[in-house]
Amino acid sequence: AGALLAHPIIYRLWQSPFARDKFAPVVAHNDLTRVRRVLDVGCGPGTNASHFSGCDYVGIDVNPRYIEYARRRYGRKFLVADATRFEVRSGQAFDFILLNSFLHHIDTENLTRLLMHLCSALTDDGHIHILELVLPESASLAHLIAKADRGGFPRRRQEWHALFSDYFEVVTFEPYTLSAMGIALWHMLYCRGRAKR
Repeated sequence: AGALLAHPIIYRLWQSPFARDKFAPVVAHNDLTRVRRVLDVGCGPGTNASHFSGCDYVGIDVNPRYIEYARRRYGRKFLVADATRFEVRSGQAFDFILLNSFLHHIDTENLTRLLMHLCSALTDDGHIHILELVLPESASLAHLIAKADRGGFPRRRQEWHALFSDYFEVVTFEPYTLSAMGIALWHMLYCRGRAKR
C-alpha cells in the first residue's frame, strides 16, 4: 500500500473522502482569511493549498512526485525538501505553520528537532497547527488502522500532548474521529500552539 500511496493521484483518491472532515478543526478554530504566510510541512500532493488562496503559501514534501503534481495542480510554491532538515531563512517567518498527518511518519529524535526549528520559524503572533493520527488506547479497528499506517510512529494522545508542550504553549488540543458509516476509522487530534519565547 505504501508504494501505491506514493503516487499523488492514488493518495488523493484515498484521502479525498476524509479531507474535509480531517481539516474541519482548523477551519472551526481559525479565520483563514487573516493568514499572511503559510508553511505547509509534509504537504503531500498539495491538498491543503486550496484553503490558503489569499496569502503567501509554501508547501514542502520529500516526495518529488507529490511536489510536481502540486505545482501543476495549484500553481503555488512547492519545494522538494526533507522537513526534518529544512531551514527557514532569517526574516522569512510564518504566521501559520501546518503539519497535517505528517508527524507520525518520523521518529522522536527527528520530531523534536523539527518542532524546535518550527518554533523559531513562527512570527511573534503566529501559531503552529497540527492535525495528527492518534494511536487509540484500546483494541479497535481504529487501533489496527493506526498500527498498519505507513507512518511508523503513531503515538497516544498524551504522548502527543507532552511532545507539543515541550516546544509550544498549547492553545487548543482537541481529539476527534474520522468515521465511515458510523465506524471510527481514525482517531485524530488538532493542536494549535504558540512558540514559547
